[in-house]
Amino acid sequence: MKEKIVLTREGYESLKKELGELRERLMNDVAQKIKEAREYGDLSENSEYDEAKNEQGKINSRISEIEEILSHAVVVEESKNVHEINIGSVVKLKDLNTGKEMKIRVVTSQESDIFKNKISVDSPLGEALYKKHLGETVRVKAPNGAKKYLVLDVSNGTL
Repeated sequence: MKEKIVLTREGYESLKKELGELRERLMNDVAQKIKEAREYGDLSENSEYDEAKNEQGKINSRISEIEEILSHAVVVEESKNVHEINIGSVVKLKDLNTGKEMKIRVVTSQESDIFKNKISVDSPLGEALYKKHLGETVRVKAPNGAKKYLVLDVSNGTL
């Protein structure tokens, strides 16, 4: 049996939405591009046709990937203890080295996205924060030296 994939409710719903959008795009946009490209004639030298087929392949591949993830997904529900950091927690931190504050969401590795401030529980920062509480200080080893953060707030929900 395939290993279970842990996702937050938000991550699960996001993948379902993406799957629906990809299927719709594949059915409509790409199918239309392929149809139009066929009308140009000789397919052996038709770059529009090749491009449309490549796009179709990429979309099909992503659809298969999402279907595989969703078929093995286990959704973790939000913790009732909002003072303890868990998967799905939104955490406000203060970098004690710089004084800078930031807000992140602790998620699974499947959902992590540094550009959206979604930090994997398996990352150094995620591991340091996991199961910590409001007001605690955590230390994280980083490539440019150790960092210390103060947990200013812990909540459930979205960023």
